[in-house]
Amino acid sequence: MLAQLPHVRNWIFDLDNTLYPAASGLFALIDERMGAFVQRLLGCDAEEAYRVQKALFVSHGTTLSGLMETHDVDPREFLEYVHDIALDALTGDPALADTIARLPGRKLIFTNGSDGHARRVLDRLGLGGCFEAVHDIQACAYVPKPDARAYRSLCDRFGIDPAESLFADDMPRNLAPAKAIGMTTLWIDNGSEDAGVGPCDSFIDHRTTDLGQWLNELMGEPA
Repeated sequence: MLAQLPHVRNWIFDLDNTLYPAASGLFALIDERMGAFVQRLLGCDAEEAYRVQKALFVSHGTTLSGLMETHDVDPREFLEYVHDIALDALTGDPALADTIARLPGRKLIFTNGSDGHARRVLDRLGLGGCFEAVHDIQACAYVPKPDARAYRSLCDRFGIDPAESLFADDMPRNLAPAKAIGMTTLWIDNGSEDAGVGPCDSFIDHRTTDLGQWLNELMGEPA
């Protein structure tokens, strides 16, 4: 299968619910912290905070972007608060680390989270040495996926030719802008929240429920 993707020189991966299973529940902890932040900020109950949080997620790409625009929230304060979680739900994945390390070309993380959170998660998974760099929300000037400007900032920063790149994400809506600029796309279909956006063949080139298994098959190895 790797022979079917000879053009790929840049392997770009989302972080949360992509490099680890959504079933781990780790992102649910972040989601809870977001709700608690909104509840404290607005002085409302948990139900209203949840409604506001999800409405901002849908309308602005991330809860953070919505809060920055509507309530002038300090992004560093928000990110520090929501990422202050235990990583006990994650375990090392040496097989995935080995497979990613052997992919030909550059490997990068492209996340709407913070660099600090990404590096903690990567280290916990045993993937810390697999990636050249992390392109986080701060590097995107707090403009999140799926805004096209976030993808341009990634490509500009690392001199990436989209036509030579594959991007993997658990949210289909984040794949559409990548496909629009010429990237090959991989949907990690693991039940993650996606703001009501479903799969569409026009911008999803590949689909898997298990990244490690897909990469093993890509490399021509048994799962």
